[in-house]
Amino acid sequence: MSYRPNPQSVSVNSHSFVISLVHIITWNVGSAMPPDDITSLLGLNVGDGNTDMYIIGMKSDHRCILGNVPTDSFSENVENVFFFLLFTKVTSQRMQGMLLLVFAKYFHLPFLRGIQTQTTRTGLGGIWGNKGGVSARMNVFGHSICFLNCHLPAHMENSDQRMEDFESILQQQQFEGQAASGVLDHDVVFWFGDLNFRIEDLDMQVVKSAIDNNKLSTLWEKDQLNMAKGSETVLEGFHEGPLKFSPTYKFDVGTDMYDTSGKKRKPAWTDRILWRLRPMAQVSNSMSKRSSLSGLTSGTRVSQHFYRSHMEYTISDHKPVSSVFTLVDMPLVTLFVEDEWTEISDGVVKFKVVPNFARSSWDWIGLYKVGFKHHKDYVSYVWAKQEESDFLRQEHQVIFTEEELPKDSGDFILGYYNFSIISYGFIGLSPSIKTAKAKIENNAK
Repeated sequence: MSYRPNPQSVSVNSHSFVISLVHIITWNVGSAMPPDDITSLLGLNVGDGNTDMYIIGMKSDHRCILGNVPTDSFSENVENVFFFLLFTKVTSQRMQGMLLLVFAKYFHLPFLRGIQTQTTRTGLGGIWGNKGGVSARMNVFGHSICFLNCHLPAHMENSDQRMEDFESILQQQQFEGQAASGVLDHDVVFWFGDLNFRIEDLDMQVVKSAIDNNKLSTLWEKDQLNMAKGSETVLEGFHEGPLKFSPTYKFDVGTDMYDTSGKKRKPAWTDRILWRLRPMAQVSNSMSKRSSLSGLTSGTRVSQHFYRSHMEYTISDHKPVSSVFTLVDMPLVTLFVEDEWTEISDGVVKFKVVPNFARSSWDWIGLYKVGFKHHKDYVSYVWAKQEESDFLRQEHQVIFTEEELPKDSGDFILGYYNFSIISYGFIGLSPSIKTAKAKIENNAK
């Protein structure tokens, strides 16, 4: 089963492109050791190998703070699996039993910039890290993304406390040196974890009957998180796919049976994955300050391919939940070039920037061999600095001279590097360019 969109569905004329196929997993493993076989969890048995990034949020009940915890062995296991799939760990963050792992295909690494992590404790009034949030943020082609893994307070009666803790996490998590300083300042936010929201009003028998008869939609309107979306301002803009899988909590460990203990916890969708796009109004406000963040003015779109649970894992009273998303973006800078450079005069590069994007006097366009390692691995470059006189212009041009053209034949690409905020890096790439050394040299004579 392939999750990669048909390339023909992505318009070349509009210069949009798929940034990444993102696979997100959340799982509260309780007091168990995470399993060695995670093929199904990672979708390796159904995917086509086109996933670009894996984001894994784990929660363990082990209370060890300073020493190794079982989630560390899980991290090592995932690293070993991904090594053979050409994935590299981008970053990780642990807070007691909470763990956030970010992996990406190695060839995406030059375009993942400004990587930072944060933690917020909310347990015991902010002292204990059994509850709270861990996050990782980064810029991808100049667009900001934040992944937030949370474990919120348990029990039916604590819905308000869950919202208070979530707001506290958002307020406390601030990133350094970024225009997107807070979680909700990012172009795209993925929020997931054991959020612990329950199903209100309906008794155990009604809930189980709805599950057994596959009438899950009758439970949605009593789900506390769905109810909160209509009244909690902080949830404005958050989206979630339909809950077409059975509630993922609470199970008898080692079985697919809902809780038969004396507590008899009512089944609930405690484990969730949501996403949010930065509102256009917020982008407009930042543009009035000539910020380098243009975010959704360049057309970020998020598509969810699936949202499912993994009932086959029975080591915990929670079932893992996963989802795959495609992020489609319009670049902040679009480069227009000839697809073949055979003459010196072909080295003309026209480029267009999104409205009100503030370029820097230190911006440059680099010429790279296809398969380059990092942003400084260029063959040559030309400055693309911003002049005050052309701030309102959208279309611009630079020229690669004879000395700056490739000295050999092959496939090359151009990358626009934004230097106003160093962590942004590349904000536009050209299609592949073929060069012919002999023809260029002959035409120069």
